[in-house]
Amino acid sequence: MSGLLERIVASKRAEIAATRADAPQNERATCDVASALRRADALAIVAEVKFRSPSAGPLSRAMSVEERALAYAESGASMVSVLCDGPFFDGSFEDLARARRALDAGGFSAVPVLAKEFVVDERQLARARASGADAALLIVRILPGRALADLARACRALSLEPFVEVAEEAEVARALDAGARVIGVNARDLDTLAMDAASAARVIESVPREVVAVHLSGLADEDAVARAAATRADAALVGEALMREDDPRVRLKRMLARARR
Repeated sequence: MSGLLERIVASKRAEIAATRADAPQNERATCDVASALRRADALAIVAEVKFRSPSAGPLSRAMSVEERALAYAESGASMVSVLCDGPFFDGSFEDLARARRALDAGGFSAVPVLAKEFVVDERQLARARASGADAALLIVRILPGRALADLARACRALSLEPFVEVAEEAEVARALDAGARVIGVNARDLDTLAMDAASAARVIESVPREVVAVHLSGLADEDAVARAAATRADAALVGEALMREDDPRVRLKRMLARARR
């Protein structure tokens, strides 16, 4: 781990050091994330709320978190991902809570929400659960040794689905050893921000069929979604392409129309 990812994790550890160990209880029943994302006749789309990224810079703020989460669900997204990191992505756990409340109030309580965070401590998972998350991102590259398995176990204890992110086949093995039911394969190297779609496609093919495989990053347009749909992937996460749109409804519907083999 080096470069950008190292800086993010260092920032996260400093942030956690100032975080209370306890978090409010949330009695809301969580959604079945694996079922929501498992492919039927078309690629499921995870639509992301993020207002900035290290690679793209500032993104659209024409819609509030609530408006954008509802726009995604109304247009057919199977899941909503919300960035929770502040320093690098302008996100927060409050954004997560706002998205969850909006979905519930709008009749989309069955649409799960992913806490997109750089998790290195159980306190982050407690905050995610308290904020209404159904799943939490666990990035294999930043969780050495037993940390991945321990945090996956902590997720399940909180009724959160561990959404385990990998970048290479050796990391798939670690994700499976931790009991992952949902594995996301990132086409972007988080250290260098370089994209490698061909490598991601190979890694996706290595994910066992009984495990939900999600393509992460790099789907810039409808053609890219169609290419992802032609693979073994069950789902794909789309972030910047939708966040560049002041109103993402038309773009998302076009993507979903190309999400069939």
